[in-house]
Amino acid sequence: MYNIKKRIYEVLEVSSVGDKSSRAYDVMITAAVIVGLLPMTMKGENTYTRIIELFTSLIFFADYCARVYTADYKMGFKSVRTYFAYILTPLAIMDILSILPVIALFVPVSGFIRLLKLFRFFRIFKLIRYSKTMIIIANVLRKVKKQLFAVLILIVIYIFVSAMLVFQLEPDLFNTFFDALYWATISITTIGYGDISPVTPIGRMITMISALMGMAVIALPTGIITASYMNEITRKKSKYEL
Repeated sequence: MYNIKKRIYEVLEVSSVGDKSSRAYDVMITAAVIVGLLPMTMKGENTYTRIIELFTSLIFFADYCARVYTADYKMGFKSVRTYFAYILTPLAIMDILSILPVIALFVPVSGFIRLLKLFRFFRIFKLIRYSKTMIIIANVLRKVKKQLFAVLILIVIYIFVSAMLVFQLEPDLFNTFFDALYWATISITTIGYGDISPVTPIGRMITMISALMGMAVIALPTGIITASYMNEITRKKSKYEL
């Protein structure tokens, strides 16, 4: 018996060799993502951007509903929990966030609506499904998320500690503690805009330490991701050779 639900799932997933319907669907979604991002390159709203927003959002909404409908094939098990489990996956969350900007077409403009329009950016993550390289990178990040989270915690702690030290040592330099956090973040990333610069010797000493720490902090996650990426590539090559 022909399984329509399974066929929908096959079309939604990355096309396999010879599956013209799936390939056409992949091209359509990719084109919709690219077109759907065009309003972010324009100032203000006009008739064309509204039409683009409406039609691309309808495509994304239909795609989202179809993916939820076939979630049991994607997740590998069948139950009511399957659909809730899929809805909470990162890509599914990004899918629904990418649809939300269409609300701006039907409600008055406000600060929240302007923020909502920025969610169009999440549409670019839909392309992850159609790029083998991006799929590998996503798998790599998933495997090292604990290590990266530990590095993030270390960075946040250092930023707060250095911000508190400089805020107390040079109180005239900062209007608020947020300004000190801004300085600490810019320093540890070694960007150094120069709009806020400590003037006391000890303040400058903390700045130098932050810059040196920043070099180590940036290198640490880069090394973790690179090592995991190379392991993933090696694993895939070994799988194909077998």
